Amino acid sequence: MDTSRRSFIRKAALVTAATGLGISCSEGRKTPVARNADVLKKIRRNRIGVSTYSFWQFNGPKENSPIEDCIEKAAIMGFDGIEFLLMQMQSEENSYLQKLKRQAFHAGLDLMGFSTHQGFVYPDKETRDSEVAKSIRQIELAYQLGIPTMRLNTGRWNTTKSFDDLMANKGIEPILEGYTLDQGFDWVIDSIWQLIPTAEKCGVVLGLENHWGLGRTAEGVLRIVNAIDSPWLQITSDTGNFLESQYEQLEMMAPKTFLIQAKTYFGGGKWYTLDIDYKRVADIFSKVNYQGYVSIEFEGNEDPLTAIPKSLDLIREAFTWEA
Repeated sequence: MDTSRRSFIRKAALVTAATGLGISCSEGRKTPVARNADVLKKIRRNRIGVSTYSFWQFNGPKENSPIEDCIEKAAIMGFDGIEFLLMQMQSEENSYLQKLKRQAFHAGLDLMGFSTHQGFVYPDKETRDSEVAKSIRQIELAYQLGIPTMRLNTGRWNTTKSFDDLMANKGIEPILEGYTLDQGFDWVIDSIWQLIPTAEKCGVVLGLENHWGLGRTAEGVLRIVNAIDSPWLQITSDTGNFLESQYEQLEMMAPKTFLIQAKTYFGGGKWYTLDIDYKRVADIFSKVNYQGYVSIEFEGNEDPLTAIPKSLDLIREAFTWEA
């Protein structure tokens, strides 16, 4: 049998075998890596984290809900990562921070977010400077923990003293007498500008959140972020902090979003309950190719040990789809 005849028979046999396996000639020429890539690209999902706030919600002393317990519970529930609430931590000492980092790694969790509090809406420059110094320290804590993004607040006018009253008024409060809204934005922009060099040095992206005050609206958040125009200042989009036109406002912020915080309200909300269509939310962020974390913030009255797993199922289903 000549060489050309043997070659023809061998090729014919390969084609027959491929046909029997349901593989086209073009598929048969693909490498195993290429064929696997075809399968993998059909399913896409965002990684899901949980804020330690979800386990505490400021209900009682923070010692009742230590970060260490939150890490273990989040791992058992099947989360991919965990977001630390600074106010919930027992210490800022490096030994404590490194203990938490080691525990999270051993539990198989990414430290994927750092939720902090600060405010820059103060006429007094000395007070603003103090808030800047505090925020710089918080960035350095995130760096020590190895956390890549930190939630930032604008602060508010504080003309409504009670937070419950603020929530009852949908986060709206009067401007401080004798001052203007533009002055408030100038104070915030100037203060956050001073954080950017530390954020860049530490590799921590600041995520300005739509969190009452001057960040109550997407327009307010974007006014600040666009004015500073730095890759080290992006947005933390909280799905539960828009009380009107929520989807339209999330859509405005989506292109600059670095972390999504997803509110859930099983058992009824502490201050209010929103009916959030999370498949619609996921579609909004999919359109801008958001591939980052979604961090659950459970803010309902049900027992967190039953509500948080239900929240995970809800968010994971919404943020999983065929590509």
